[in-house]
Amino acid sequence: MPSKKPAYKRVLLKVSGEALAGDKKTGLDFDVIRSVCKAIKTCVSMGVEVGVVVGGGNFWRGIKDGEGKMERTRADHMGMMATVMNCLAVADMLEQLEVSVRVQTALQISAVAEPYIRLRADRHLRKGRVVIFGCGTGHPFFSTDTAAVLRAAEINADVILLAKNIDGVYTADPKLDPSATKIEAISYADMLERRLMVMDQTATSLSMENEIPVLLFALEDPENIVRAVMGEKIGSRVG
Repeated sequence: MPSKKPAYKRVLLKVSGEALAGDKKTGLDFDVIRSVCKAIKTCVSMGVEVGVVVGGGNFWRGIKDGEGKMERTRADHMGMMATVMNCLAVADMLEQLEVSVRVQTALQISAVAEPYIRLRADRHLRKGRVVIFGCGTGHPFFSTDTAAVLRAAEINADVILLAKNIDGVYTADPKLDPSATKIEAISYADMLERRLMVMDQTATSLSMENEIPVLLFALEDPENIVRAVMGEKIGSRVG
């Protein structure tokens, strides 16, 4: 366990569904999930309160998989269900590692999860339990990135840890533009103006309005979660 004091008391970790699939790209890679959960356990053992929002893109992406083939609202609701499968998988792995955890969903699925109630989530966090938030915001047309910012604002998180398949903010998509360069720090306004789509515009605007900093880093090495919590300089900082 690191001896240095964590830089944050309460964090909101956003993990993309694709990241949980590992190299398989779809479904679940339990080795990846275990590594992520071990990093979360390390943070909890240091006294950090951890909320988690998980995407669902490893099973279904509403706007991408359903657009033009089915009604958008229903496609988005299917995406919300996909996040629940990921939430349960992460919760199970955390429990295997003897970490206390609760799953809360924006849509009521009382057989498998608590309904999302802000004060109950706050109490769980204060008691050292990891709270995993599923079903996004519970509304169609909003991404899980937006859900992460919303939950971070509601639980008064100190920072949003955005763990994705890219190691920071770039001037352009590095997969498409070899000349793209990494930006270590950028303001919300600059991100919006330059249309750097690390998060969608709704999520970025909501972060800006609530003055919540965002740390974007690669989940390829799950220990980056711990490094971010400890205040190490990794990835890119937005805010």
